[in-house]
Amino acid sequence: MLKTEHWSVDIDLTEEDDRTSAKARLRTRDATDLQGAGVAKRNPDDTNVPEIGAELAAARALFELAHHLLRAATTDVEQLTGEPAHLHS
Repeated sequence: MLKTEHWSVDIDLTEEDDRTSAKARLRTRDATDLQGAGVAKRNPDDTNVPEIGAELAAARALFELAHHLLRAATTDVEQLTGEPAHLHS
């Protein structure tokens, strides 16, 4: 039987001076709430292109979120099997 799920990730971006912060949040169907954070800081000598800071900060937040999700999956497998799990990306 084919089953489809939809998970959404919300990313909030905050810009202040030469610094962009991002928070990525995922809520799964079982109400697990995972979050990741990322920051991008512009070198004062670089041209101010806010989109680049947003992309970098969001990518870093998603990267951290992915690590949290992988850790959660590892814990779930270990609880289910009673054996150590070695999941990696």
